[in-house]
Amino acid sequence: MAVIATLVVGADGATLKAGSSMGVTSAADRARFLTNRKLADCILIGGNTARSEPYLKTPVPLVVVSRGDINPLVANPRVHLWNLSPVLALDKAIATFGPRINIEGGASLIMELIAARRIDLLELSITTAIGGEKPIDIEDVLHNFSTISESVVDQTRLITASQPLKN
Repeated sequence: MAVIATLVVGADGATLKAGSSMGVTSAADRARFLTNRKLADCILIGGNTARSEPYLKTPVPLVVVSRGDINPLVANPRVHLWNLSPVLALDKAIATFGPRINIEGGASLIMELIAARRIDLLELSITTAIGGEKPIDIEDVLHNFSTISESVVDQTRLITASQPLKN
């Protein structure tokens, strides 16, 4: 099983700029992101991500975890709207679609799954963007994993963190 979370942040830890991750992404981040999602059995996102990011077309089923009952992505024929906690939605996604789940949700969804020790691999991209919103503490996030590798492509730090630490 491989539950992979992908997250892009700016150099200052910002996860959004002008309300979207598009403001902090880079070409290197997008290339890795698109490669990972093609290998997934399913993509899992939160309701806020569904409302603010372009998810009208996905290569695999898309699970939107939301407390609301209005589907923000009705145009996507692969969307499933589940009113479940992120952990229960992840369990259901694995049972329904297969073991390789890409978590592409926002930082709060990903942090909840990291805290529950449900992320097998974190693909964190740190770009040169600054001045965005909703910053995270990058080092605090990485302290949840025992194995960390890093490369730099076109000024984007591509970090892979694995082997979540046990409680």
